[in-house]
Amino acid sequence: MPARSCTREELEQFPELEWNSVAPRMQSDVRCTIEHVLEKQEGAAVTREQWLNLANAEGDDLIALLVAANALRAELAGNIVTYVVNRNINFTNVCFIGCKFCAFSRGPREEDTYFLRPEEVATKAVEAWQIGATEVCIQGGLPRGLAPYYYRDVLRAVKAAVPTMHIHAFSPMEIVYGVELTGMPLRDYLLMLRDNGLDTLPGTAAEILDDEVRHVLSRNKLSANDWQEVIRTAHSCGIRSTSTLMYGHTETPAHWVDQILMLRGIQNETGGFTEFVPLGFIHTNTILFQQGLSRPGPTLAEHLKIHALARLVFAGSINNIQVSWVKLDRKLSQLCLQAGANDYGGTLMEENISREAGATAGQYTSPEDFQAMIREIGRIPAERNTNYSRLKIKAPFESFPAEQLLEPEFA
Repeated sequence: MPARSCTREELEQFPELEWNSVAPRMQSDVRCTIEHVLEKQEGAAVTREQWLNLANAEGDDLIALLVAANALRAELAGNIVTYVVNRNINFTNVCFIGCKFCAFSRGPREEDTYFLRPEEVATKAVEAWQIGATEVCIQGGLPRGLAPYYYRDVLRAVKAAVPTMHIHAFSPMEIVYGVELTGMPLRDYLLMLRDNGLDTLPGTAAEILDDEVRHVLSRNKLSANDWQEVIRTAHSCGIRSTSTLMYGHTETPAHWVDQILMLRGIQNETGGFTEFVPLGFIHTNTILFQQGLSRPGPTLAEHLKIHALARLVFAGSINNIQVSWVKLDRKLSQLCLQAGANDYGGTLMEENISREAGATAGQYTSPEDFQAMIREIGRIPAERNTNYSRLKIKAPFESFPAEQLLEPEFA
């Protein structure tokens, strides 16, 4: 007999529940897996088959998974919810890759194309610094004929204009393109970027790290092995990165499990990931959905489940689970924070990629908005830097018990 699906009301009200009240209603094997992780605060000893059972959890098992992830988050990351004040800079929307899930890219002859010179990117960085940003996130399309050292020149321009700005830039796909343009070995190319101001790398362009799925999503994109090679090499050069997974399109829960375990394996080797960011597929304006190749984005259950699953699998490995607020509405982002996540991401200031695909959460969330949303769920807001090594608590200390103000060890 198939497991029942949770109602929307159940999914929205799970934060009110405690583990002891939901555990007796679970299947015994699922309960044993979760209790093992809760007791050890470590996801390493759980098998792929056990994780698959959790990834396919429905009904009471799903509710219990969400409750358990929230409890584990409290133990591992405390009650602090972090965010970074940053600006997103997409330097061009011209791209030849042709990803079917992307509605941002343009052909070179379309009327609304744009391209920013390095000094124009630097101007945006200065504007961001003047209103309190500590990070710029720089990514863009891949136009044909790009100057071979354009990415290096962008770094130089930004660091010259704002020497202390953290530069989080260039996905593994852009790194592979830069290697092709310059003819440099991958490691030498990454070291050149590092020495010219690259601080961390976005772990985007991952989507699903399975080449059969990638062939459907974007047959011209770098392979799963290429993505891993760039990330491992960057980490070995002292360039840390985020890690991501895009869900809600053509993938299955088995793809989630395989990718999260792959990322955990890389983290165990390199220690280079700062966080994991599940990215919900925005379907509305994409060719992938219009051609009938995908489902219409994630369900509420999928949004919550993947954040909770990640919290358990990454226990003892990656401590920061981020919600991508641009792909979620206010209420849903708060629910995901109560399903295991502990970070709200960045203010962004000018988000374009999700908006073009049909997202409606907006382009900017102010620090004050983040603080209000965090307080609404009884958590403690804190501004962080990119590497989670510095926190500024954004609430009066007397508002919270002393034990809640202990800064967790971020990894």
